[in-house]
Amino acid sequence: MTMHPGEPAVGDTPRSGEALFGTAAADYARYRPGVPDGAVRLLAATLHGLPAPVLVDLGAGTGQVPRALLAALPRMAHIDLVDVNPGMLAQAMADLEPFLGTTTASTFAGEAHTYSPQGLGRSPDLVTCCRAFHWMDRAAVLDMADRITAPHATVAVMGDGSLWTYESDWTGALRELIQTYLGPSRRAGTHETYAAPGRSYEDDLAASAFSSVTERRFPVTRNWTPAAVVGYLRSTSFARPDLFAQRHKAFETQAIQLLDAYATKGVLREDAEFTMLLARRPGTRT
Repeated sequence: MTMHPGEPAVGDTPRSGEALFGTAAADYARYRPGVPDGAVRLLAATLHGLPAPVLVDLGAGTGQVPRALLAALPRMAHIDLVDVNPGMLAQAMADLEPFLGTTTASTFAGEAHTYSPQGLGRSPDLVTCCRAFHWMDRAAVLDMADRITAPHATVAVMGDGSLWTYESDWTGALRELIQTYLGPSRRAGTHETYAAPGRSYEDDLAASAFSSVTERRFPVTRNWTPAAVVGYLRSTSFARPDLFAQRHKAFETQAIQLLDAYATKGVLREDAEFTMLLARRPGTRT
């Protein structure tokens, strides 16, 4: 395994890893939901017939996507993980190590659109971005992917929202509690509020070299405990501990009490939908 720095994220802005997620890597690794099995199989299928595929994972976090793909496709030659948060990348490399086998892995600490392969020896066959595309300069990212990838490459943009966006009685009450502490707008790190993308990911892809797009949806049911929800919140840009300053302990106490009241036999149900957009250059294989 190797690590190499990219262009650093500067300042406390929505594109700074420390501003968005602080030092939440351990909570991120423990509490963030993984990638559904059906989605993993579909990603693996995009690499069918390639003897030694190369993966680039943008907004890699703690490496959930490559870890899942390694289990389905152990013959991968190389994985490059890209993230603005060095702590996330260190956690990802530690978590990936037991599963790598002969696969090599490296990291790039910087904004996704500034990434360039260093010493891979071949062009990437698959570029993935899970639950992170909204933080990026999407047009610049897709231009970068066009420059670096093999002609047959696939770009996979995927995700399923968050407990902030999921609509249910218990998430609505939890969102209101967060707002009583942090204000009505959704926070996005220390000094920023979240603004939704101005256009859809489908439109982003249609305007790029990867304009041949297939959409797949995977229903997912998750059963959370109140403690797991609180752990998850620590890993988010909208409810991480330092946003609350000295009031974080009081918030967590109230959150547990609220979630206990909504839980059925200790369980809070989430019925989500994981969406995957598989994008290729027109005329390439599907």
